[in-house]
Amino acid sequence: MKKFFYSLLAFASIALVAFTAAYEHRGKGKEVPFKNYSNAVVLSWNNTAFETMQGPNYNPLLASRILAMVHLAMHDALNNIAPSYETYAYHREEKKADPIAAISAAAHSVLVESFPDKKRFLDAALEQALKNVKDGADEDRGIMLGEDAGQAILTLRSNDGAFGDPVGKLNNPDQPGLYQVTPPLQFVFAPFWTTMPTFGIKSPDQFRVGPMPALTSKQYSEDFNEVKMIGAKHNSTRTEEQTFIAKFWYEFSEIGWNRVTAVAVKDANLDLVTTVRLFALVNMGLADSYTAGWDSKFNHNFWRPYTAIRNAIRDNNDHTAEDISWEPLLNTPPVHDYPSTHSVLGSAAATILTGILGDRSFTMTSTSAEPANATRTLKNFTVAAIENGDSRVYAGIHFRFSCEAGLRLGNDIGGWILNNTLTPKARPKV
Repeated sequence: MKKFFYSLLAFASIALVAFTAAYEHRGKGKEVPFKNYSNAVVLSWNNTAFETMQGPNYNPLLASRILAMVHLAMHDALNNIAPSYETYAYHREEKKADPIAAISAAAHSVLVESFPDKKRFLDAALEQALKNVKDGADEDRGIMLGEDAGQAILTLRSNDGAFGDPVGKLNNPDQPGLYQVTPPLQFVFAPFWTTMPTFGIKSPDQFRVGPMPALTSKQYSEDFNEVKMIGAKHNSTRTEEQTFIAKFWYEFSEIGWNRVTAVAVKDANLDLVTTVRLFALVNMGLADSYTAGWDSKFNHNFWRPYTAIRNAIRDNNDHTAEDISWEPLLNTPPVHDYPSTHSVLGSAAATILTGILGDRSFTMTSTSAEPANATRTLKNFTVAAIENGDSRVYAGIHFRFSCEAGLRLGNDIGGWILNNTLTPKARPKV
């Protein structure tokens, strides 16, 4: 309960964000644009994006970047027809364009440029989407607008270096506290992502987290012994529910939190314009969370529990004990411990979702759930983000202080994006 309380404190500012921004999708008394259009087109292209990217070489960092680009392009296309919110990369009003055609062409253009080998699949998806264009609508004008919006974001990100080889070498000395590679992946993942241009925050280090606890500190000892016991693969104190939680949230965060967003959109019965903005904001937050998380990780250069527990004899701490055979419940990702980027992404998404929708309950499944297709009901987005962070301790792959630092960083990122990007305009009648 004490740990939950401290984690909850990391979300204290969400209430202020929610107070100022929640329920703005209701239009503040003005008529909502595109009220006769379904938001299904946004959900469909979100699914298509994931289908396009899936495969053995799936890269979560690159996926988050492309998802942000896809959803920003859709947002810009729609908001150039009826300007409800500020656009991001493309600014040219085209009031006669069909919104379904514009959204679809925008998503299609970003995905085809990013995955030219999937063009046939994406062309078929576009053809299917255009069947929903209403009779008499200006489909051609919508397609042109969408393509232009897609090209604008592609041009903006054309030289960001995102398609570099993510398999990097580690040159760290073998010293207590410094990150070392862990099995099964004997490399460090995408070190160049520390300087990736951000989407919403000013720079990767804008909210860089402060130092982790010293190896000889009481907090380090407590969190070391917690993860050693509760996160162990064998002879753990972990409960059956905690094991379920560890596996449920183990999937990549951009996958899980896009699903949370989709469920929330359906539960709230959101209009089209709010749906397209919400997905854009969430995916900006997820992408920037990876970049900011990488910046903090590489800056602090801290070892994972796997290395720390097997080398505790070297940490100069009388309250930690070495176990050279210790293994975590789940495989450790090939990047530094502090902060937990998984926690950053969940916190950023929860902050944005809460700011737009209020802190709502939801039920969903996960691609990593055991048993398969098992569902979990969460009281609200904040509780889900905290549980998402806890899951990394249960899995044996993060210290708790790393998860708590991640929650704070994600809250900062989400709050900044929510209040400084895609901000509302006076809504016209359409």
